[in-house]
Amino acid sequence: MKLKIRKVYIDREVADFSETMDICRRIDRPVQYVEDPESIFRYINSSSDPQSAGKHFLLLTRNKGDFIKKCPGTTHYTCCNYHILHIGSYCSMDCAYCILQAYFHPPLLTFFMNQKDMEKELGVLFSSRNVYRLGTGEFTDSLIWEDISPVAARLIHLFAGQERAVLELKTKTASVNHLLGLEHRGNTIMSWSLNTETIIKEQERGTASLDDRINAAADCCTHGYPVAFHFDPMIWYQGCEKEYDLVIEKLFSRIHPADIVWISLGSFRFMPQLHEIVEKRFPLSRIVHGEFIRGLDGKMRYFKPLRISLYRSIVKKIRKIAPNVTLYFCMEDDEVWDKVLGYTPSAYGGLPNILDMSAAAHCHLSI
Repeated sequence: MKLKIRKVYIDREVADFSETMDICRRIDRPVQYVEDPESIFRYINSSSDPQSAGKHFLLLTRNKGDFIKKCPGTTHYTCCNYHILHIGSYCSMDCAYCILQAYFHPPLLTFFMNQKDMEKELGVLFSSRNVYRLGTGEFTDSLIWEDISPVAARLIHLFAGQERAVLELKTKTASVNHLLGLEHRGNTIMSWSLNTETIIKEQERGTASLDDRINAAADCCTHGYPVAFHFDPMIWYQGCEKEYDLVIEKLFSRIHPADIVWISLGSFRFMPQLHEIVEKRFPLSRIVHGEFIRGLDGKMRYFKPLRISLYRSIVKKIRKIAPNVTLYFCMEDDEVWDKVLGYTPSAYGGLPNILDMSAAAHCHLSI
């Protein structure tokens, strides 16, 4: 998955880093050094389409905050106690529903160069008595950076050497060949967001095809990686249930259930300010015009009966093929859990415990 960069901006604070120069050589695009990244932000925001402009300019800078953050989650809904490993921001792919369009101001491809600081934070975490699930795919796609900096490969090596945490690399690419031969000891979960052929074609610009994603997952399984899948966001449209069934059939035609650490389910939800962005940038998209209400967290969500119906359809199909695979909902309440899965997370010690136990069963993790 090539980044289509027109220009690289380098924060003076990282100008002397050896990897900064390596990245510039790999990209081979015009470079501008900046004292204050705010000037770039103003330039991007002045564009008629900041979300598109930000995908073609790259800022190399320092992460001045923590690399490891708790997932922001949302209030009133069950959270999985996931931790984000913040390697960079924004994404080169262009999905109509992507929350990053409204989350970052401005949306700009940003990659953090002070990775030694990240490694120090990870070292502290690895020495903890707690168990952690971390992922790099919350504020960006986990694998889009590999052509400019092998950060995923570096992290796989780091996580292979400890037993207190698992790393999840979540992607919509199929760029895994350079990772297949690495020693991972099962501590890295390769993970894909999946959707129907219709949604991929109409709403996910620049992403890998469904077949390519599943084939990449199968290659990872062959090389011993545990895998995971995320049906999130599930988007309702006429006939979507049958199409989601086809996705599940295709998935399990290539992937054995025993190799899957978990499958998450989540329906389309969005901050109200995303509505205008989608209408402007994706004028043919109808995804923000469904049957929505404002949820307890302020986000727009499908009516609960519609969400439950959609979830029941996909869970029935998955359970028929893979009755023992770990399923969980991303940001749903106990009523949804009970009506779809027949239990609530508290019956099994809470959602974090459910996922920790599944990770321990598939990964080299000490609990």
